[in-house]
Amino acid sequence: MREIPITTDEIRLGQLLKLAGIVEQGSDARILLADGDVTVNGEQETRRGRRLRPGDEVMVEGQSIRVV
Repeated sequence: MREIPITTDEIRLGQLLKLAGIVEQGSDARILLADGDVTVNGEQETRRGRRLRPGDEVMVEGQSIRVV
C-alpha cells in the first residue's frame, strides 16, 4: 500500500489522484471515476470532489493508496 501524506485536514479525490501520479488532469480523473474503476474504503466512488481524510483508502487500477 502506498501512503500519500497531506498537509491539510482533507483532500478531494481528484486532487489525490493527481498528487499520486495516477492522472495528469482533472478530466482524466473524471474518466476513471465514470468507468467505475475507483473505490474509497471499499465502496465504488464516482465523485471527483469526494473529500478524503487521513486513514481513507483508495483503490484504483490495482493500486492501493492510503491518505496519511
